[in-house]
Amino acid sequence: MRNDTVSAIRKIETNRDDLFAYEITGHITSAEVENIYGLLTGAYSQYETIDLLIRLVDYEGMDWPTLFSQTTQDLRKDALKHLKNYAVINGPLWLEASIALVQPFLDVKIRAFAADDEGEAWAWLNAKPL
Repeated sequence: MRNDTVSAIRKIETNRDDLFAYEITGHITSAEVENIYGLLTGAYSQYETIDLLIRLVDYEGMDWPTLFSQTTQDLRKDALKHLKNYAVINGPLWLEASIALVQPFLDVKIRAFAADDEGEAWAWLNAKPL
């Protein structure tokens, strides 16, 4: 378990200005869910559309009620208007299944990658970490 004073979210610098990449470690709290959407909202003020990469490390779950709050639903709806490509690395199996289920109904392209396939995720986004 990580120290609760340390954020679970760490920005990953990339070679593309319009690609926003984050590493999320351990348990994701309600505040961190709102934080990541806040970071993305800031990105949308700079770029009409962006690509997103999320790398999960030692995932320990999340504060589930946050995902279903009206605020989070509004933020998610706004995010879908601005995302082109979204790569998730090392997500749990339920997340991969969810992506497969909803992908046909979305304009954004979402792909899940195993931890060992991280290089493939970066290549798919035509990017690399710095």
